[in-house]
Amino acid sequence: MDLSHAQCSLSKGFHAERSPIHVDDSSLPTDARLREDSRSDRPVALQLLDQQSETYRGCSFRMDDDEHSEGGQREEEFCLLGYPMSLKRQRRGESSASCSSSSSFYQSEKTAVEPDLETRRATVRSWGNQPLSVADPDLNDIIEKEKQRQIKGVELIASENFVCQAVLDALGSHDEQRALAAFDIDSECWGVNVQPYSCTSANFAVYTGLLQPKDRIMGLDSLSGGHVSHGYLTSGGKRISGASIFFESLSYKVNPHTGYIDYDKVEERAMDFHPKLLICGGSSYPREWDYGRFRQIADKCGALLMCDMAHISGLVAAKECSSPFDYCDIVTSTTHKSLRGPRGGIIFYRKGKKLRKHGFPPCQSDEIDQYDLEDKINFAVFPSMQGGPHNNHIAALAIALKQVATPEYKAYIQQVKKNIQALASALLRQKCRLVTGGTDNHLLIWDLRTFGLTGKTFEKVCEACHISLNKTPIFGDNGAICPAGVRIGAPAMTTRGCLEGDFVAIAGFLTKAAHIASNLQREHGKILDLLKGLHNNKEVIELRNQVETFAMQFGMPGSHI
Repeated sequence: MDLSHAQCSLSKGFHAERSPIHVDDSSLPTDARLREDSRSDRPVALQLLDQQSETYRGCSFRMDDDEHSEGGQREEEFCLLGYPMSLKRQRRGESSASCSSSSSFYQSEKTAVEPDLETRRATVRSWGNQPLSVADPDLNDIIEKEKQRQIKGVELIASENFVCQAVLDALGSHDEQRALAAFDIDSECWGVNVQPYSCTSANFAVYTGLLQPKDRIMGLDSLSGGHVSHGYLTSGGKRISGASIFFESLSYKVNPHTGYIDYDKVEERAMDFHPKLLICGGSSYPREWDYGRFRQIADKCGALLMCDMAHISGLVAAKECSSPFDYCDIVTSTTHKSLRGPRGGIIFYRKGKKLRKHGFPPCQSDEIDQYDLEDKINFAVFPSMQGGPHNNHIAALAIALKQVATPEYKAYIQQVKKNIQALASALLRQKCRLVTGGTDNHLLIWDLRTFGLTGKTFEKVCEACHISLNKTPIFGDNGAICPAGVRIGAPAMTTRGCLEGDFVAIAGFLTKAAHIASNLQREHGKILDLLKGLHNNKEVIELRNQVETFAMQFGMPGSHI
C-alpha cells in the first residue's frame, strides 16, 4: 500500500476526508478518554506534522508483513513527547469503533491513541524532578566549584554573607550564549543582558538607556491588550506606570470591530506623534504581530523598534510564531512564562552594522553606521537601575534556556497551541464570544458580556472553584474600572500533561462556572453580597470537587505525585 500521502497528526484526529480509524484502546483507563466534542464540524486549525512525507518529525509508519492477517489492520507508530505510540487503521469498508468519554461535559469519537494518565504523569516527573546534576551537569560543576571556593576561602566583603540551608532551599540554587542559542540568533548581530529582575524593569532599563526624560514612546493601549510598562494614562490623564511618568507616551489601539491591530492607524498616529521608541508586543493580544509592518512604520517616523515578547517568547524560541528578531532593534521578555524559567527579565539588543531600512532581514546593511545599544543598555541595567546580579536567578535561567533549545520543548509548545485551539473551539461551540474569534498563540480572551458578567465577578467565582485565570479589559468596555473579559492560557496545564481532550473538559468547567456566576449575580446583585456566600454555595462546591478530581490526575513538576 502506498503510504506516501498518509498523514500523522498529534491533534485529536485526522482530517474528515481521511479513512476512518479504529483505535485499540482496551488497555487505556477511562480517565484517558477525554476527547473533543463530536458535534463540532470545526477542525482544529493547527497541525504539527506535514503531509505527503513518509517520515515526519518523530512520526514513522510501519506496515504489517501480511496486511490481510488479523483483520487486515496496519499499525502506524509515532512518538509523543518521547513516548512510542501506535494506532491501528482499519481496512477500507470496516466500521470505526467509538468509545465513551469520562468527561461529564462532552462526548466524542476516539480518533488517535493518547498516552494514558500514568504515562503522562511519568513524563512530567522525568522532566520536572531531575536533580541539577542530571538536568545540567555543566552548571552543576560550576556551582560545586563555587561552593569549594567559599569553603576554602575567607570572605571579607562587607556586603556578602552566608545563609542557612532553609534559605537555600527556598531560593533554589554562561548564560548569554545559551540565551542566543535558545532563540537561534547570531552572536555577531545580537547581544543579551540576563540580569533584569523582571520584564517591566527590563523595559524601563531600555527606556533609561536609550531615551532622555520626556522623550516619546508609543505602544499598544492597555485596554487593547498592551502592558502598562509601555506607557499608560487613564482617560482622565492620570499617569499609571513609571514609563508614563518619566516619558511622554501615546498608545495605539485595536480596531474596535475586529479586535485586530489596525496598522494603518498605527502609522497615522506614529507620523503625528513621532516617537523615539515604537513598541510592539502585549500581554493580552491573541493574534500574530506583523513585525515587518512595524519596521516600516518605525523607519518612516525615525523610531527605534522594540518588541516586548514576554508572553510569546516560548513560541518564538520554538519557531511556532513570527519572530521579532527579524525586524526589531531591541527585544525584551520575562523568563518565567512560556519559557518555564525563574521569574526575571531579559534584554536582547542589536549590535554590529545597522539594518537596512524598510524591513530587510537581519545583518544585511548598506550603511557603515554601527549600533551603539550594548553599552547604553548594560549601563542602564547596572549600575543605573539595579544592584549586583542575582546569580542564583541567572543560574536557574541558564538551565531553562538549555531546555528551551531541545526538540522536547518544541513538542511542548506545539502541544500548547493545539490545546488552546481545542479550548477555543469548545468555548465557541457553547456560544461563547472570544476576542478576534479565536487565537494564534497560547492564550485567548473571553468576552463575558454575553453572560452579563464582569471579569472580576467571573474571576472570583472561578477562584472559589479552584480555577485560576485573570480578568482583563475588552476594547470598547470601561476596562479601567470594570474589565469585561478574562485571559486564559494553556502553558501551565500543558506542562502538567494535559492534552486536547482535557482542555475540552476544562471548557466544560469554565462554562459551568459562567452559568453559576450568572445565577449568583441575579440572586445577589452586588459583587460584595455575591462573595459572602460564594464558598458555601452548593453548585460552587460541586464544581470545585469536580475540578479537584480532574486536576489531581495530572503530574506536577517538582512533586512526586
